[in-house]
This record gives sequence, C-alpha cells and structure tokens, in this order.
Amino acid sequence: MHHYLRTMSAAFIAAFATTAAGSSVAPGLKITIPGLGEAGRLPDKTAFCPPSTATEKNVSPPVSWSAGPDGTRSYVLLMTDPDVPKDFSQINKSGVVIQSNDPRVSVFHWVLVDIPADLRSLAEGIESEGLVPHGKPVGETAHGRRGANVYSSFLASDAEMAGTYGGYDGPCPPVNDERPHRYVLQVFALDVPSLGLGGVFDGDTVTKAMRGHILSTGIATATYSLNPRITQQQHGQ
Repeated sequence: MHHYLRTMSAAFIAAFATTAAGSSVAPGLKITIPGLGEAGRLPDKTAFCPPSTATEKNVSPPVSWSAGPDGTRSYVLLMTDPDVPKDFSQINKSGVVIQSNDPRVSVFHWVLVDIPADLRSLAEGIESEGLVPHGKPVGETAHGRRGANVYSSFLASDAEMAGTYGGYDGPCPPVNDERPHRYVLQVFALDVPSLGLGGVFDGDTVTKAMRGHILSTGIATATYSLNPRITQQQHGQ
C-alpha cells in the first residue's frame, strides 16, 4: 500500500495571513476553476486515480485569477488536500471505514512558482496531460517553475512509479473515506520576480520562501471523492 509521507501544517492558509513585517495581507485575488460540477466536484479526468470508467486521467484543470495589486512581479500557485487521513494504515483497507471526524493532515498536489506577472491563467492540461510514471520533471517551464508534489514521497517505495513528481498530480482519496476531500487552490501575488528556488523543492520550502513577499492572495476550493456513496450524492443520484 502506498503512503502519504509528505505533510504540512493544518494551519496552511492561516500561515499567510500576515507578512514577515506583520502587516495584513488582504485576500484580493479572485480564483476560478472552470468545469466543476454542481457540488464543486473536480472532473474525474483531473484525478490521479479516477474510476475505471474515466477515459482520461491526471489532466490538470484550467485555472484563472484576477490581477494582483500594483507592485506584483510574479505569482505562486499551490494546491493542497487538507483531508488526508492521519492514520495511513487505514487507507483503502478492506473492511475499514475512515470516519469523517478522524484526524487529518494536509499534502501538496500542485506546486508552481515564479509565474510571470503578466500571466493570469493556466489552460487545461498545461501542467499535466496524463499520468506519467516516475513523474514529470521539476524546474523551469514557459509558465513558471515546478516544484515537487506529494507523490514524490507517496510513491517512493514503488519501483514501478518512484520518482520526482513535478508540478500537478491530481486527487487520489481513499475509497473507504467518509469525508469528501477538499482541494484548496491558492494563488499568491508576490513583490519579487522569482523566489530563487532551484533543484528539487517542495511546497513547504515555497511557503517559507514567500514570507514577507506576499501582496495579495485568493482561494478556490473544489472537492473529490472515490467513495461510491459520496460520488452518487455529488452527482445527484
């Protein structure tokens, strides 16, 4: 069984409420994720492990955001799942139900920094067109610099899949989880053109590097579940 190994503080969003100087950062960016279902559900094609009926998988969703304030020199995009069960041994275990109120941790599914200041949207599939065994490379692209997401550690013990997973890799919530997982997509407007991060860096490194440079931020939240009962509810069945 694969395990989620890279976690982050449950206070992820609150950590960016102030700059290093202590001044307030007003949530001023409007973030849009087109194509969500009525229940705010991500399409199956965006999932790392979608249902067998899906014809596509792990396609990054389109995202757009409003312009940052004067002085914006770059953007950062991070997507997290704050609903991962803390007890990894229960994930997808036959005969076990993960209760909604069981303890949770957060992981990064998308890490992209140094997005040019004149870019305010990412097209569908630009960060992933499908599932790539061993992962997509981190580093420079035309639309920003990719960092490593949770699958770099999640799949580290799987010889057929292990590698560094850069940029976007989508949802894979436990099928036995009673809680629909939230996918929190946050964009930050920064006062620097680059965070100066090289090599393999992760979301935790990004959150530290941004402190003191955030001019504005915005959040959009989608949901996804592989639990058949929840899926039926989200589809109105």
